Amino acid sequence: MTTHHHPVDHELIEAAAHIARTRCRGDNHTMAAAARARDGRIVTAVNAYHFTGGPCAELVVIGTAAAQGAYDLDTIVAVGDRERGVVPPCGRCRQVLLDYFPTLKVIVGKGDDLRAALITELLPETYVWADHQLDAE
Repeated sequence: MTTHHHPVDHELIEAAAHIARTRCRGDNHTMAAAARARDGRIVTAVNAYHFTGGPCAELVVIGTAAAQGAYDLDTIVAVGDRERGVVPPCGRCRQVLLDYFPTLKVIVGKGDDLRAALITELLPETYVWADHQLDAE
């Protein structure tokens, strides 16, 4: 697999870090996400932890973006509270992000080793939901 190098969106990381510092309080909200829409807008959100498996911040940001009319996301990042820094998406989020935005870039890594990877690089040889839908007749 070829790895592509994309510039890291530091403004996006800072937006998520700011939300993590200022809005993540207690056990219910421990992660923040920020996504940049193709039109340049930044959308932020926090997770909604619940013992039944509430949504991760990356999934909440998808809904928040749609509510704001941003249906085409370019880049996403998640940041943990208590200065944990960038946190990679879980498997469920990777699958959802791939299905919604197959060309999405995801910021991953730690410290000076941050990189923006295509979602397809983070979830290679995967089931692609759209490939298995019946064509409407």
